[in-house]
Amino acid sequence: MQGTEKNDRINIAIDGPAGAGKSTVARMVANKLQYIYVDTGAMYRAVTWYMLNEGISSENPDKVLQIAQNMVIELQPHENGQLVLLNGEDVTPYIRSHQVSSEVSRYAQIEGLRNQLVDLQRQMALRKGVVMDGRDIGTTVLPDAEVKIFMTASVKERALRRFNELGTAEGVSLEQLELDIATRDRLDQEREVSPLRCAEDAIVLDTTEMSIHQVVEAILSYCTIQKDGEN
Repeated sequence: MQGTEKNDRINIAIDGPAGAGKSTVARMVANKLQYIYVDTGAMYRAVTWYMLNEGISSENPDKVLQIAQNMVIELQPHENGQLVLLNGEDVTPYIRSHQVSSEVSRYAQIEGLRNQLVDLQRQMALRKGVVMDGRDIGTTVLPDAEVKIFMTASVKERALRRFNELGTAEGVSLEQLELDIATRDRLDQEREVSPLRCAEDAIVLDTTEMSIHQVVEAILSYCTIQKDGEN
């Protein structure tokens, strides 16, 4: 199941709350299909990292938009996953910090910023053969995606996954991560612009008791069913 012919390619949208494992799974699915992986969350994280470094608050949306309009964000495949370039600088090592994770939802609520990044994301998917993950891919960015997945897991499980990812380097407790993820869920669900919600035609995958490989195989099977139905 390579999907290497242009007319055989589909777009795959993977949505879900923070810490559900979307990025890891989406990257693995893309590798299996030889598709392009687009981590939309990394784009918002890159903007957030820059704004925090420059001392520009999410409560100053006009200033955020003024700066963001001149930003060049690029996603490049890499042997270790994906490189995120901001104005030509590799910011990949910096955008997964606890500080960025705590603030990214606040910047993502800025309507003009979302519009700017959604336009860029849609351009990336025009040729098909894209696996894109985020919060609003199936509902807003790629509503016509052939396969839509909504990945979720319990807050406790998602906090544990993030804790294992961060390790002890940042000194963040598991309890604090649970609180942060629950808060981020609320912000993502209640924001006025493109809130986190499951598309009506999405397949819901509760991954609390599933391994990464089980999730990947499940999504690949849905892609096979979709392709077979079109042929």
